[in-house]
Parts: sequence; C-alpha cells; structure tokens
Amino acid sequence: MSKDVKLELISMGKAAKQAAFQLAITSTAKKNEALAIIADELEAKAEVILAANAKDIAKGRESGMSEALLDRLLLNQARLQNIAGDVRNVIKLNDPIGSELESKVLENGLSLAKRRVPLGVVGVIYEARPNVTIDIAALCLKTGNASILRGGSERKRTQEVIFSCTL
Repeated sequence: MSKDVKLELISMGKAAKQAAFQLAITSTAKKNEALAIIADELEAKAEVILAANAKDIAKGRESGMSEALLDRLLLNQARLQNIAGDVRNVIKLNDPIGSELESKVLENGLSLAKRRVPLGVVGVIYEARPNVTIDIAALCLKTGNASILRGGSERKRTQEVIFSCTL
C-alpha cells in the first residue's frame, strides 16, 4: 500500500470519527429528513444512476463476469424505486438511540440505566450490490453511526453516482 493511500485512509477514518460525534447527537427528525432527501435524490438522479450502471454492466460483461454477478450488479427503474422505497421504510422505523433497555436503583441510591447508543463508525466491505450501499448508509444514519463503505470495484461508476445521493 502506498503512502498516499495510507494517508487517504487515515484522513477518511478521522473524518468518519468526527461525523460520528455529530450523528450521535442528531435528532430523529433531522436524520429522517436526511433519509428523505437521499430517497428523493435517488429518484431524481435515476437516469444518471442507470447510465452509470449500464457502463458497469458492459465492463462486467467484457471482463467475463458471470450472469449471476451481473444480475446482482444490475439496476433498473424498478430496482432503483425499491431502493428509494427501502430508504423511506427506514424513516418509519423507531429511532433506537437513547431507548432504555433496563434500569435499576442500587442500595446506595445510585440509578443505573442501560440505553442504546451508536457504535460510532461502522466499516463494511461488500460485493457488487449497489443497493447495499444505500441500505448500509440509511441504517447507519438512522442509528446515529458514521460509515466507511468499500464496495467491489465492478460497480465503480454506479457507486460514485449513488454516493453523490448520500452527501
């Protein structure tokens, strides 16, 4: 690994850590608003996303990718609508952050509570499924976590356009 790549990864990790601090204190309403924007952006940029995906599919075919992998990589209007719909379904979920799992008062009067809190930064490496990028980003956002995502190189163009919907 080159020195430049290492520096880029360190920078990415530091940025994610800073984002995690902000996300941990973000209100449910703000998180849901951001999720709605992501879903709207996916729909608004459908043509661009599908064009990028078509290029990834063509490159995959040229490189001899199996039909099963190509199918996992393939986006069409219906699949993109489902992805946007899934993001809207995450909005409907209860925000788990801060919910109390159990509590008790000790003999000395000290009150203890077990609550759900964000993990901080979630790192995920995954293969050629463009929907996974949005699924992970949406779930991490809803739970107040930053994420570092590393998808397979076979869907690079699709990924770049999809990432622009989550910024």
